[in-house]
Parts: sequence; structure tokens; C-alpha cells
Amino acid sequence: MISSWLSAVLARRNLHYGWAMVAVTFLTALVVAGAVGAPGVFILPLQQEFGWSTAEISSALSIRLLLFGLMAPFAAALLNRYGLRNVTVTSLLIVICGMTISLAMTKVWQLMLLWGVVVGFGTGMTALVLGATVAARWFNQRRGLVVGILTASSATGQLVFLPLLASLTDRFGWRVAVGLMCAVLAVAASAVLLLMRDRPSDIGLRPFGDQSTEPLPAPPPATGSIFATALGTLREAAKTRVFWILFGTFFICGASTNGLIQVHLIPMCADYGIPQVQAASLLAAMGVFDFVGTIVSGWLSDRYDNRYLLFWYYGLRGLSLLFLPMTDFTFYGLSLFAMFYGLDWIATVPPTVRLTAARFGAERAGLVFGWIFAGHQLGAAAAAYGAGLSRTLLSSYLPAFFVAGALCLVASLFILTMSSEKKAAVAASATA
Repeated sequence: MISSWLSAVLARRNLHYGWAMVAVTFLTALVVAGAVGAPGVFILPLQQEFGWSTAEISSALSIRLLLFGLMAPFAAALLNRYGLRNVTVTSLLIVICGMTISLAMTKVWQLMLLWGVVVGFGTGMTALVLGATVAARWFNQRRGLVVGILTASSATGQLVFLPLLASLTDRFGWRVAVGLMCAVLAVAASAVLLLMRDRPSDIGLRPFGDQSTEPLPAPPPATGSIFATALGTLREAAKTRVFWILFGTFFICGASTNGLIQVHLIPMCADYGIPQVQAASLLAAMGVFDFVGTIVSGWLSDRYDNRYLLFWYYGLRGLSLLFLPMTDFTFYGLSLFAMFYGLDWIATVPPTVRLTAARFGAERAGLVFGWIFAGHQLGAAAAAYGAGLSRTLLSSYLPAFFVAGALCLVASLFILTMSSEKKAAVAASATA
């Protein structure tokens, strides 16, 4: 197979195949991020073509974000049961089908079904859980860095796709932009099919950084019910205070990022006379800063107390959101916002993953983080709909931004109520 040949080629250059896994997972997460974020570019064109209100379109996008999150804990169980490659390819094919059929939609309910339910379900089959699983299975060292790199792919997806999609939409219409996304998703599915493997043992390797020469034991077969596994993990995790702290702060994280900025920044800029392509370029600039910030966050999370990292991330994000309405949407003000906000857009993920693993153990970390990520997307869905409703009823997005900024400041204080990571690790080992 190509993966065995490539593994041998990389080994001759003293490179572990785990880095090839990082590359193909990065590509997958990148194009999925493009599919998740793309509808923010299409709000205004859909309004102009079909006469749908912002609240109606936001309802479909909130369904997508909600399913993207609610699927996360079941995604971890699916990955364990059916393998990384099979689940990832299936996920990409579902998204391609949903977006392709949407080219012929004419009714709001079709938008909700295709861009809400189908795309939300398809993207949710991998979500951020895929990157966390790859890092846990393929790396004994540099896991925080790998999680940071794979999380940063979401920012890169905006960097690569949003300005291009906005330009295509302006010139040729939203259907051409959707067609491009489908083609890129098909390329990613082909790469996954050729290169992705489930575990290092599939090609005779041990995880990166594992110096043992003993053969790896075969993983126990995942025969239990996917729903029972996911719900059982939730039932156990929900008994702990740490879970609800991480769940609540990640809810606020989603409400202040995907659901607010990713969905509504472009139409909000249009309210202030900023063209759609320029607004999409602003999101791309945030993507540049977030790419750097998230990788640095992964590096920092391997070295410092992750509670204090999250305190600063949420606090600075809250201040930047409260500052945005005061910029008067000038070039200088928006550039300053893009830099500060972009640096910690999703920099919260590596510390949250590490805190989850420290408290619940490596074996359950993926499933528990899946539920915590569900909280993230619940917050994103609430903000996507709430901001759209604010624009429809109050003719302004500003109340939504003020609320999100205040919630981030609450999250920065809330995270400090957690016990230290050393105590959490002791508790995890005691319950293992």
C-alpha cells in the first residue's frame, strides 16, 4: 500500500509516519473548516436571491453548528469502532453530497436540511476529535504541539477559503463557490483513503517518541454500543466538577468564536459599508494570527499550567470583543482587533485537551473531550441564532458582541476555580 511505501521512504530520512498522519489530518480539518465556515460568506447572497431573513438563515447555520458539536462524543466512539480512515472518508462524502444537492435548493427548509442537518452531521463525524485521537495514538511526545497544529488547521481553512469564496461569490454567484468546496472536499477524501491509517501498529511502528522495542499489544475490540459508550462516559464525567467547568468555559468559547465571528462578522461589516471580500480578508487575517497563536499555545501547554493559559486567553478575547464596537470599523481599528482576537481564536483547545486528559486519563480523554466540545458547539449555535435574531429585531449586532465579551471575562475567572493539573493527574490515576 502507499502508506507502507511512504513509511519506508520517511524512515530513510529519519522521519516518523506520524507526521504524514498529521499532514493528511491537517488537510482534512482544513477543508472541513472551510465547509463549516463557508456559509457565513453566503448569508447576503441568499438574502438577495431568495429574500430570506438573517434569522431564518442563521437558524440553519445554528443547526449545523449544534449537530457539529453534538456528534463529537459519538465521533470518538465511531473512530474507535470503525477506524479513522473509514469514518473520515464517510464524513467527507456526506458533506459533499449535502453541499452538491444544495445547489438546487429554493426553500428555507431545504437550507435547514442540507446546510443544517446533513453538513452538520457529516462534519460532526470527525470534528476536533479526529485531531485529538491522532495525537493520542501516534505521538507519545509533542502531543500538545500536534494538537496545536491540527487545531490551527481551522484557522488555516478560513485563511485559504473565505477570501476566495467571497471573491467567487461576488463574480460568479454562490453556487460556483459551493462547487469549488465540493471539489476540494473530494481531493481530501482521496488523500485520506490513500494515506490515513488507524494506528502505528498497522504499518509496524510504535508511536513517535516511544523508545520501547516490545511489540505493541493489539487494541481491545470495540464491540459495545456506540451510544452506550458515549452516554456512559457522559454519565461518569458529569459527576465531576471539573467536567462542568471545562464544559461551561468551552460553551463560552464557542459562543464567542464560531457562532459569532465566523458566521456574522461579514454581514456585520456590510452594515458599516465594508465590502464582503474585504470583510472575508479580515477573517483571513485572523486566521494567520490564530494559526501562529494556536501552535504557540500547544507548545506552551506542554510547559505551563493550562489553567493560567486559559485565564489569559479568555480574558484577552473578552476585552477584544468589547473593543470591536468601539473601533468605528476603521482600517486601523479592525486590524488591531484582528491581531488580538486572532491570536487566541482557538488557542483554548490545546490547554483544554490537556486538562481533560490530566483529569480523566488518556484512554477516556477523547470521549470526554467530545462532550466538552459539544458544549462548545451548543454555545456556537446559541450565538449564531442569537446574533441573527438581534440583527433582525434590533437592526444591530452590537448587543451580541457585548454579551459575548462579558461571558469571556466570566470564563477567565471560572477556569481558575479548577484544581491544579498535578492534583487532577493524581485523581485520574486513582480512578483509573
